[in-house]
Amino acid sequence: MRYTSCFCCAFLLIATLAHAQVGRQANGTIDFMGLEAFENVTGNWQLAQDVFFDSLTTANEIVAGQGIIVNRPTEELNGNLFTKMQHGDIELEFEFMMAKHSNSGVYFQGRYEIQLFDSWGVEVPAFYDCGGVYQRWDERRAGNAKGFEGKAPLRNACLRPGEWQHLRIVFQAPRFDENGVKIANARFLEVVHNDIVIHQDIEVTGPTRSSAFEDEQPFGPLMLQGDHGPVAFRNIRYVGKVCK
Repeated sequence: MRYTSCFCCAFLLIATLAHAQVGRQANGTIDFMGLEAFENVTGNWQLAQDVFFDSLTTANEIVAGQGIIVNRPTEELNGNLFTKMQHGDIELEFEFMMAKHSNSGVYFQGRYEIQLFDSWGVEVPAFYDCGGVYQRWDERRAGNAKGFEGKAPLRNACLRPGEWQHLRIVFQAPRFDENGVKIANARFLEVVHNDIVIHQDIEVTGPTRSSAFEDEQPFGPLMLQGDHGPVAFRNIRYVGKVCK
């Protein structure tokens, strides 16, 4: 499933200056009292007032209601979740809960992933562990070189499955000149997982693996990955440049 950039974002691609972003500054929340903030929601995403993921097994239960969104994918229903809001530079924080052995991710602008994973107990984390900047992928490369540029968290800050965790991420969007030519790569300026700094100033030269888009733009939607396993989100807050 792919989405084209909104009209104002296409216009902003032409208007964006070399060292500044055009857009409106916004301070917002996504509280999951409904699904109006998202595009084309697939049936694997459900609102809940409570959720239970067992720490020892893959068992999971939800209590119907509002305030939390839970992904429980099946072979038929496994779509990703896209915000209608499209962002440039942004500071994002949210709480999430992983099921045992589960895997998900948050894609900034639908392109650059911070990995979510049940990494409880991992002593030496890799890029695919929780909080990692996921690797890029190029099928044209030979052998093990297809995957490149992933960045492991500085340490594993992951809690056991079934516990609420917190992430705060400061993202800097790529920069473009007046002709739409990229002049600076996207960057994760800081990532803080459960009050522990796990990344500082990580450059991302292009979309990471399984991104929704292959191109790069000044603005794009947040994407919550829905095709890998059960995960829950609540209390999403952001400050940054947005357009709708």
